Amino acid sequence: MEFILIFKIGAIGLSVAVLHQVLTRSGREEYAMLTTMSGIIVVVMMLIPELVDLISALKKLMDF
Repeated sequence: MEFILIFKIGAIGLSVAVLHQVLTRSGREEYAMLTTMSGIIVVVMMLIPELVDLISALKKLMDF
């Protein structure tokens, strides 16, 4: 796994956390929840190719 991916996930998490706080303080809890859910979806979509690579590497390892 690349360190760039870890930094991207951290930046997305930080941005989503700040947006969530701002939206919650302004009384827009629904938008805050949507922002959080969209951040989770973006991170999962970023991780799917890495998980596919991990699974294929494990299959190759188990195949003698």
